[in-house]
Amino acid sequence: MPSSIKTREVIVSQYSDIISRNGLGPADISGGTIAVHTPIDGALIAEVHETSPDQMVEVIAAANEAFRAWRTVPPPVRGELVRLLGEELRAAKEALGALVSLEAGKIVSEGLGEVQEMIDICDFAVGLSRQLYGLTIASERPGHRMMETWHPLGVAGVISAFNFPVAVWSWNTALALVCGDAVIWKPSEKTPLTALACQKILQKAMARFGDAPKALHQVVIGGAEVGEALVTSPDVALISATGSTRMGKAVAPKVAGRFGKLILELGGNNAMIVGPTADLDLAVRAITFSAIGTCGQRCTSLRRVIAHESIKDELVGRLVKAYATAPIGNPLDAGTLVGPLIDQAARDRMQNAIARAAKSGGTVHGGEPVNDAVAGGAYVRPAIVEMPGQTDVVREETFAPILYVMTYDALDEAIAMQNDVPQGLSSCIFTNDVREAETFVSALGSDCGIANVNIGPSGAEIGGAFGGEKETGGGRESGADAWRGYMRRQTNTINYSRELPLAQGVKFDI
Repeated sequence: MPSSIKTREVIVSQYSDIISRNGLGPADISGGTIAVHTPIDGALIAEVHETSPDQMVEVIAAANEAFRAWRTVPPPVRGELVRLLGEELRAAKEALGALVSLEAGKIVSEGLGEVQEMIDICDFAVGLSRQLYGLTIASERPGHRMMETWHPLGVAGVISAFNFPVAVWSWNTALALVCGDAVIWKPSEKTPLTALACQKILQKAMARFGDAPKALHQVVIGGAEVGEALVTSPDVALISATGSTRMGKAVAPKVAGRFGKLILELGGNNAMIVGPTADLDLAVRAITFSAIGTCGQRCTSLRRVIAHESIKDELVGRLVKAYATAPIGNPLDAGTLVGPLIDQAARDRMQNAIARAAKSGGTVHGGEPVNDAVAGGAYVRPAIVEMPGQTDVVREETFAPILYVMTYDALDEAIAMQNDVPQGLSSCIFTNDVREAETFVSALGSDCGIANVNIGPSGAEIGGAFGGEKETGGGRESGADAWRGYMRRQTNTINYSRELPLAQGVKFDI
């Protein structure tokens, strides 16, 4: 038997083992209408069943029934379910991390890191379940007390993208559950297996919990029709959608048109300013992870470097050498740092952007397809493109490992260049000048939701609010007060006197 056939059999066996270790059987992965391909080599790994528009009516109705029961459970008790979910995720970390790598193409450490992020947000949400605080407010009326209270909101619809197939779900779901909401999750059609695996993990936690409504959490799978049913239903109180700016522009008016609540996490075109005093050793390390980690497919991936003209040539030289040493290949193999793009269409978009940049005067280092990495996968060599200025292609987000490098002379020029893009997610500066650092994080500096000093733009921790401004959507997930987005606020005034004074000194005596 030819060795290539043996190798293929080993690969197929590895894929099957990863899927089965996540509790997914034939009923989950066969006989459906949605084909799931691994970006590792393009192989078909599953055919999952799609949720029909008619089923969506039943799903939403069941979620609302579950919500009506769940909202009566005290928040600390709801937190116990999330604590159990965290325990189940700890037990499933290795298997689920491998499935993330198989389905999304992430390297092993990033797949495991994504599951660790899920565990972390569960711990965070358990603490929050005892801290859903309202305020006591001073009343101007004698014998009156004012306060704000927070109540469960309803059904939360979570729409997630392929690049973080499980972490984004957990950011929303852990908080929604402790806040008293039911959840309907629509994963990307490209990564439904991780969603089905998470549903099974949550069901284990619910079985241990013992008294959670059956339809408290549901997964729906499909394309635009399924998303449309969630987005337009008046019985879905909140939509939290992560994806492209194009998607956000389609979703936002529909949710606003029915006065629903909306959390949007959309595109990023993240920049790093490298000042003349920067520690270049540190900057190069930060740039390589931020720009080529996840093959440039993070919303916080580094897209632009704005380098002081005095250090730009040295920085580019170091980056070209560092890029040349990054191992490209099968993300399941130990030692790989750059896995595949999600599909061939993503590779085509990358090649088109590089061609446009070159036509605009850019000098390209790398960026070519790597056809001998793994047959069938969309592998590329990460690109560094020295640009004469911030052209149209630079101002766009290409979801691929392209790093545009430009120069500046004065800090205000660099900040203006960084802010002069439609997106406003993450940003950073590398400098040892305290004035530059403080200016960057001040009101005169970065206009992004995340602004870092001497650390790259990616790799956010769940303790901080995550999200951005402008075409990034304005939404925030995680962080100290993100729970408020999953609840409704109510102001209460209690009159414990025997009088009825009106506010603002109004007199209305009959």
